[in-house]
Amino acid sequence: MDKFELQKLRDLPIEGVAERLGLQVRMHKCLCPFHDDHHASLSFKVSRNTYRCFVCGASGGTIDLVMKVLGKDFKEACKWLADEHNVILSEGQGTRSEGQETSPSVGAGFDATRYVRFFEHPWLSEPARQFLFDERKIDSRVVRWCRLTSWRDKKGVNWLQIPYFDRQGKLIGIQNRNLIKGATPRFRFPQGSQCVLYNQPVLNLLKPNEPLYITEGCSDCWAMLSSGHKAVAIPSATLFKPKDAELLSTVYSQLSTPFHMYPDNDEPGERLFLQLQKVLPNLEHHQLPPGCKDFGEYYEKLNVES
Repeated sequence: MDKFELQKLRDLPIEGVAERLGLQVRMHKCLCPFHDDHHASLSFKVSRNTYRCFVCGASGGTIDLVMKVLGKDFKEACKWLADEHNVILSEGQGTRSEGQETSPSVGAGFDATRYVRFFEHPWLSEPARQFLFDERKIDSRVVRWCRLTSWRDKKGVNWLQIPYFDRQGKLIGIQNRNLIKGATPRFRFPQGSQCVLYNQPVLNLLKPNEPLYITEGCSDCWAMLSSGHKAVAIPSATLFKPKDAELLSTVYSQLSTPFHMYPDNDEPGERLFLQLQKVLPNLEHHQLPPGCKDFGEYYEKLNVES
């Protein structure tokens, strides 16, 4: 991990990290998890991206907070932050079987020729099918459209392999998702992967004035597509890039596209909505029901109830 990657982890919004750790942040404060607190004595200073408890003295930044709350060492805390926010690191990406090694280095190009064949005839293992169809309730037509496939590494760990294509259908990146709940690392990325706006080929199917939904993360995108809507995804709340903004602006100018979004029920989700709204003034905000952290969870509950 180089200094640039480390800084990306330190720059993650401190209150968003706290919420992903299960802390209930209100008005830049929350109950301190490091002592028996009943009066929200842990305070967040957003301008400096730090936290401090004025009772027990605990203080620090994003990495310190993860280390202290989860009891992880520095390296493990960095990996947890990277997994939770889809930050691509140059270390710890592992090796995949069948000649598909994943060990990215900063600035290296993505060799799509090594991976294209794996998406020509996608194959889903039983763990992958259980994750997609039983747990997430994803429509099989969506899985085929997104060309999701799976593989098993040398240690017997099952992974879901998610391809990223540009608008012309060219493979530009891959995200591997660990199918073991709670395992780390949760994600792996082959060398040079460009995990930018997800599901770009759907833009070619848009008609003038047809709605497009923007989600946070691939799984929410699958849920939205399964609901019958055209959708794309920002990989995570911390990965909205100028290239994505430019592409969405082009779509709006060409097709007068109405944009819609169900932001995740946390501060990073709302912050992403505000970032997108600056680029897409017509972006419409939809509120998730209480108890649903993201659209994927909302979709799952709707399908269970029906």
